[in-house]
Amino acid sequence: MKSPVHRCRDVEHGRAQTGAGSNCLQPEQRIPISRDVITSSSFSAMWFIRDTCGIVCAIITWLLVFYAEFVVLFVMLVPSKNLTYSIVNGTLFNTLSFLALASHLRAMCTDPGAVPKGNATKEYIESLQLKPGQVVYKCPKCCSIKPDRAHHCSVCKRCIRKMDHHCPWVNNCVGENNQKYFVLFTMYIALISLHSLVMVVFHFLYCFEDDWTKCSSFSPPATVILLILLCFEGLLFLIFTSVMFGTQVHSICTDETGIEQLKKEERRWAKKTKWMNMRAVFGHHFSLLWLSPFSTPDHGKAETYQYVV
Repeated sequence: MKSPVHRCRDVEHGRAQTGAGSNCLQPEQRIPISRDVITSSSFSAMWFIRDTCGIVCAIITWLLVFYAEFVVLFVMLVPSKNLTYSIVNGTLFNTLSFLALASHLRAMCTDPGAVPKGNATKEYIESLQLKPGQVVYKCPKCCSIKPDRAHHCSVCKRCIRKMDHHCPWVNNCVGENNQKYFVLFTMYIALISLHSLVMVVFHFLYCFEDDWTKCSSFSPPATVILLILLCFEGLLFLIFTSVMFGTQVHSICTDETGIEQLKKEERRWAKKTKWMNMRAVFGHHFSLLWLSPFSTPDHGKAETYQYVV
């Protein structure tokens, strides 16, 4: 826990207070301010983080999905003699892949909930008309007024509301505005990984029973190598994304971000039911829109945030 001296360095107080010691005695008095005040202007514009590592990871993600598409279509489905099997599995796999990539794009290019940069000016803080005992926390790294449950991201170089973590695979922070898309991305990647593994098993069984030269358009050695690589990729990402999906759903249900769990931060916000927490992330009433990366959840425009120490 920060000492009173350390905590006072980045805190602005009401003018009626006197003495450095008294300034830090009442940190629990919060200042509710409209969401519009702390919403970055980039929320309505294009959002993209220029991080080399994140860009490379995002490109690798798309290439891996395209590789899976290639093997599934041209190694397993197109050479298949069963037309119904090929059409059903091809349609299902391509639909899930499209939704996975769309979710990835939305998670990457959506403002996760960045607080306006450099708004912690003396004039602006004075305009808040703080009462004696009220304080606001100013982030020393991006010079912004930091609302409750916001954390500074060293990669995005911004304070992010309800920041869960920074994910290099989507080249963005996972925060209040894009958590739905990240959850959908992990879910759809897990589903196409599982689907591809099942098809690989069936294809191997089919090739063992039939002639290897007839079960694929490629030579037997090339077919085996392509299928083994896809099997390894599918198994790896099935485990990884399933764990991430479960972690995110648990985080949403408990209304506690990954950073808050890691730091074991004291809970200052009202406790809500799991259903309310899910609706807060996915928006709307429960419907198929929850599964759509093209549906933007309504996080509540009238929502207010607390600026606290």
